[in-house]
Formats: sequence, C-alpha cells, structure tokens
Amino acid sequence: MAKRSAPEVNAGSMADIAFLLLIFFLVTTTIETDSGISRKLPPIDETNQEPPIIKEKNLFTVLISKDNQLLVEEELMELKDLRKAAIEFLDNGGGQGEDACSYCKGKKDPASSDNPDKAIISLKNERETTYATYISVQNELVAAYNVLRDRRAQDLYGVSFKEMEKSYSDVNFTGNKEKLKEKIEKIKLEYPQKLSEVQN
Repeated sequence: MAKRSAPEVNAGSMADIAFLLLIFFLVTTTIETDSGISRKLPPIDETNQEPPIIKEKNLFTVLISKDNQLLVEEELMELKDLRKAAIEFLDNGGGQGEDACSYCKGKKDPASSDNPDKAIISLKNERETTYATYISVQNELVAAYNVLRDRRAQDLYGVSFKEMEKSYSDVNFTGNKEKLKEKIEKIKLEYPQKLSEVQN
C-alpha cells in the first residue's frame, strides 16, 4: 500500500500577515516622551575672568530643606508667599548714583537690592528635597520675574510681556519683528533673570 504524503501548509501568506501586523502596531502605538524643563545653560566663559563681587544685600537666598521646608533669607516662609517676597526684593530699587533704578516701584530700602540688574536669587536645595517641591519653588521664582516683566511691558508698550513673546514666535505675525525683538530685549535687560541654583 502506497504511503500518503502529509498535506503541506501554505506559509506564503504568513510573511504578509506579519508585515501587516507590524505596520498596524507601528501606526497605532504612541511613544511617551519625557518632558523636561525649558532651561538654557549659560555659555562657557573662555576668558577666565574673575567672578564679580556681589554685595550681600543684592543676594536673595532661598533654601529648601530635606523636609521640604522653605527658608527665605534664613526665615521660614510658605510657598504661597515666595513670589511676593521675590518681587519685593527684585523691584526694591534701593541703589544710589549709578546703581539707582528709575523704573523700580519698590520700597527703595537701602538694606535690600540696589536694582534688578544687580539682584541675584540663590536657590539651594538639600539632596533629600523632593523634585515636586523644588519645581514648585523654581516656578514661583520664575513667575516673580514674569510678573515684573509683564508690568514693565504694560507701562512701556501697553501689552503684556507674555503676549509680546507669543507674537514674536508666531509665524503669522505681520508686524515688525525686529522692533518687537528690540522691545523684548529691552525688558529682559531691565529685569534680567539671574537665578543661581546650587545643591547642598
């Protein structure tokens, strides 16, 4: 009796099916990307210049302890009060002569910062500080700069600084971009963001 041969399985379409499945998963899968903080590092100083001498009154120290407590100028402070304290420090305008600030609306306290160009905020954190607390504190400090820049833009040009930056980055903006850039740079020069970040 003759042996019967086993029927062959046609595997020709298997490659097509695998290819279609691969395309399906590539098209439908979403890849999550970590969103970081938009920060620009300062350029490398190749001139090896000595760092400038900073007066103690022009330095605003903010420390986040390992217990996530906020120490501002060595005094406990709530996060909700940080922005106001930073604005008062930056906009103090207590300088005399060359250090005077004509556009500052602060208390002009001689024991606090001379002008926004000289004022530096030093943010320090301990290793055990939580990331969420650190980012919250950093956001409040950056918001203080934004408030002052918005106010100055309103005084000079009748529009907020945020709107000016949004218009400048808008590809459909029809106005004079060069003039708008000059205005933005002027406000950034008057309220430069000098935020020093150090880990203890």
